[in-house]
Amino acid sequence: MKERLICLLALCCLAQWSIAQTPKWVEKAKRAVISIVTYDQDDKILNTGNGFFVTEDGVAVSDYTLFEGAQRAVVLDAEGKQMSVACIMGTDDMYDIIKFKVDIPGKKVMSLPVVTASPVAGAEVYLLPYSTKKSRFCVTGKVNAVDKVAAGNDYYTLGMQLQPKMVSCPVATAEGEVFGIVQPSSGADTASICYAVDIRYAMSLEITALSYNDMSLRSIGIKKALPNTEEQAMAFLFMISGQVTPEKYRELLDDFVAQFPESADGYIRRAGYRLQQGAGEASLTAVEADLDKALEVADAKDDVYYNRAKLIYTYLLQQPDKPYKDWSYDKALKEVREAIALNPLPVYVQMEGDIQFARQDYPAALACYEQVNRSNLASAATFFCAARTKELMKAPAEEILALMDSCVTRFTPPYTEQAAPYLLARAQVRANVGKAREALRDYDDYFNAVDGQVNDLFYYYREQAALQGKQYQRALDDINKAIELKPEDLIYKAELAVINIRVGRSEEALSVLQEALAIDPDYSEAYRLMGLAHLQLKQQEKACDCFAKAKALGDPNVDVLIEKHCK
Repeated sequence: MKERLICLLALCCLAQWSIAQTPKWVEKAKRAVISIVTYDQDDKILNTGNGFFVTEDGVAVSDYTLFEGAQRAVVLDAEGKQMSVACIMGTDDMYDIIKFKVDIPGKKVMSLPVVTASPVAGAEVYLLPYSTKKSRFCVTGKVNAVDKVAAGNDYYTLGMQLQPKMVSCPVATAEGEVFGIVQPSSGADTASICYAVDIRYAMSLEITALSYNDMSLRSIGIKKALPNTEEQAMAFLFMISGQVTPEKYRELLDDFVAQFPESADGYIRRAGYRLQQGAGEASLTAVEADLDKALEVADAKDDVYYNRAKLIYTYLLQQPDKPYKDWSYDKALKEVREAIALNPLPVYVQMEGDIQFARQDYPAALACYEQVNRSNLASAATFFCAARTKELMKAPAEEILALMDSCVTRFTPPYTEQAAPYLLARAQVRANVGKAREALRDYDDYFNAVDGQVNDLFYYYREQAALQGKQYQRALDDINKAIELKPEDLIYKAELAVINIRVGRSEEALSVLQEALAIDPDYSEAYRLMGLAHLQLKQQEKACDCFAKAKALGDPNVDVLIEKHCK
């Protein structure tokens, strides 16, 4: 009994001596160590582990494995207070490290100072475990080796036994500066050796514009932080816009504005997104506030005026029956002219032309488009705008065709899908001026440019050009293809009958027209065309019966035929 008492006293003295040898800073520093709980998509606990704060505003580090697959996470500080993980700031799955931001309730949290000089082999170091009790207990050991990894950072082999639940805890120097984040032991001697990754490497982790492709980040459902620079953050927003839900993207836009409050681009992008997602009164008020703030903070006021004009113009095109305050084409015009007064860029002039076009002031729109077409912004699209405007101004067809030629010459054969809409538009203009053969070439080039992915209307339009060019077999082939794609269309069947009548195939025409009448017995044009087919067959009485039926059904074009053939 006496021996047991002596032994207990000895152990107590040893414990008191160990605490006495532990630096005083340990008790305070341990308050920076946190416990972490991650949750899966069903909000069930996924993993638990440790980490620690490296900045007073809530930036922390831990092991990546703890967060892999997580949809949300919380941390518990040394006082047991729970806080949510706000966003992920960077990952490295190879070294099993993650940096993240915690949504802290106050202004500051306890954090560990980062090492200024790396410890060398033989230096005494301290591992700080997570605890909710006031205690100076820690695990002590020495640095066995220091190796260089990842961008010149250190990887430490430590002579200390890693106890359960100590992975991702901090290791600090004798001066209380954290130098590493603990990793699991491996190899043969796990009882006395563990490893640590340089804390400076963990803190250097960040998200860049290309991070949306990083699979280690994409495996985590928790919101990602924006890159540190405005340029990178804006590129990140652009790249991730189609990868996340509208709600999450809106959160990222809010984060961008909060992170870069002096960036006019942030307010403009958020205004545009708000307008795209909904046009209710509250949404439009927020859009207007963002546009006003953008103008307030911008250095380049002209760009903001241009974007204000563009958003008002876009809204009026999309919601013409829902006016908002003083938003009008006149207001949009005033805004873009402010931009032009500050910096007469061709893109601003193009916007003025678009607004004038919407106002139906076609001469003013044409003047703008012609100015753009004399600039370095001239493109197929700008020449097409001018052509469309001249068409509405009833300009000579040759002038419209010349502008369409300028559109198409912007591309080089063999044409791609980018040129396709302009080829189709020029084909229709050529057909309108009687250049059927040239129109057919454009239709064929369009067909090849879109790899044959066309609809029934295309075949109908090309058939019309072929018929005009007296290429009857092509016309027959195309109209039959249109009917194949849309067999119930009466116009296509009537057109097939017209071609058959043109080439003297009266019986075939009558057969097609009977099919049309089976679909609609009151289709007056079918009776008129049947009358023409009967005339070709020298069946005047039947022809006149058909003409009479067409007249009874209200065909306005049959009177001349009755006057000529039925008196």
